Amino acid sequence: MQSAEPRAGARLSQALPVRIVGGGVGGLAAAIQLAAAGYPVQILEQHETIGGKMRALEVDGTQVPCGPTVFTMRWVFDALFEAAGQSLEQLIRLQSLAVLARHAWSEDERLDLFADPKASLEAIAAFSSPQQAQGFARFCAEAKHIHDHLIDPFIRAQRPDLWSMMHRLGARGLLALTGLGPFKSLWSRLAHHFPDTRLQQLFGRYATYCGTSPWSAPATLVLIAHVEMQGVWAIQGGMPALAQALAQCASALGVEIRCNAAVRRLHVQNDQLHALELANGEQLPTRQMIYNGDVRALAQALLGDAVAQHFRAAAGAPMSLSALTWCLKAQASGFDLSHHNVFFQPDYRSEFDDIFQSQRLPRQPTVYLCAPERLHEPGQAGPEPMLLLVNAAAQRSAKQRSAASAPITEQEIDSCQKRMLQMLKQRGLSLSFSPQQCRITAPQDFSSRFPGSGGALYGPAANGWMATFAREQARSRLKGLYLAGGSVHPGPGVPMAAMSGVLAAEALMADHGLTRRFHPAATSGGTWMRSATISDTGSP
Repeated sequence: MQSAEPRAGARLSQALPVRIVGGGVGGLAAAIQLAAAGYPVQILEQHETIGGKMRALEVDGTQVPCGPTVFTMRWVFDALFEAAGQSLEQLIRLQSLAVLARHAWSEDERLDLFADPKASLEAIAAFSSPQQAQGFARFCAEAKHIHDHLIDPFIRAQRPDLWSMMHRLGARGLLALTGLGPFKSLWSRLAHHFPDTRLQQLFGRYATYCGTSPWSAPATLVLIAHVEMQGVWAIQGGMPALAQALAQCASALGVEIRCNAAVRRLHVQNDQLHALELANGEQLPTRQMIYNGDVRALAQALLGDAVAQHFRAAAGAPMSLSALTWCLKAQASGFDLSHHNVFFQPDYRSEFDDIFQSQRLPRQPTVYLCAPERLHEPGQAGPEPMLLLVNAAAQRSAKQRSAASAPITEQEIDSCQKRMLQMLKQRGLSLSFSPQQCRITAPQDFSSRFPGSGGALYGPAANGWMATFAREQARSRLKGLYLAGGSVHPGPGVPMAAMSGVLAAEALMADHGLTRRFHPAATSGGTWMRSATISDTGSP
């Protein structure tokens, strides 16, 4: 493996380290990419630990995941660790899931999706009908078709726009999109495949992965089905263990990680980033910086007016979903929990009408439940850690706020919890826990922890196919400032946020005369290998 050597002029410009603001997955990925290429790098993280949304809370003496729990697109991390001369499996313990998720609509209506497509076909045929199983087979073929045509030109592009993507897709890719109807909603496309509304609900949840509703999300999100069928893994210790592995890898490359180092202001001279100021008043000179946080924070002048003027458009983007979560150490009975579980209510649309139109907690919520210990102890007898999540509206800014979108009250949370537990009981699951065994996080808590987000967990909402091109890119309009994280291209989710960090690092290196160290390249079979080519770093 060849490392990238800076030119003489590039070495001189690198007397100052590249500062990365935010130690989430995007910032960690960018740090590894840059350090592996020989750059001095410093991560500034405002909280006491790195990882961003990949974190856990202590509940009754047990660490319970309170952020993302699904690990897919493993190739992103395999390539990242390989570029640093390390191995993902040497740093964390992974286990492939045979059951992708367990779903329930009532005490008798239950359906597992499997990593083995044949097993899922048989399960759907038994759950619904052989005809619906055939529809699932066609749906899987379509998901793979769209994935193979879109994932490479989209995720690897520095500056995706409609015309450049059409050019890169070519005739076959455009034909695939035309057949799908990309300007239709995900829900309408699911209705094409599945007359059974329960299956529409199941696969309609893909919209929530991008922070929006199935009626607003583009039909192209069917590709998520293929992503999941390529593999879903569980990590021992949960996603915080992945964050620690990334930090360990970065530190081994010489990256300095400073926690409890909140940035208060960015200083600009002649439209060039000049320095950053910490909350304690310390000023750090910098010429190149990667901001791994919600772009809304920049637009709202949380880091200064001189920066905000370059990001006004981001302030008006539609906000994605937030969540109301329960981290529990609870006794479960009556339902054989899997690692990932989803409990549906009958009126799916009302959930999103409540959230996006009425700005309130859903009266009939879908409940996601992660039971991480079930992977190792299927016959769990005592209280076990688990995360429960209900979709919720993000908190609006003070200028936008109305009575309907004010912070959620304790009374509303209590009412939602009672409805949720009752709904779970109707589907066969009883949960028992004390107040000391429960920690709740509301949208206003997420808003406080992640400045500028308003509690939105996925950046701007992916409403419609053109939302893909509305996101901020790695290169910002301010010289020296690059962007990473789930609020920028290629989008939300742990692997996509990691890729945003890779793209930000590559853009920075390309702008300063360095060649890249690695890039994952797709093969027709869906596997990935390192490529010696430079990614698309300029205008199409």
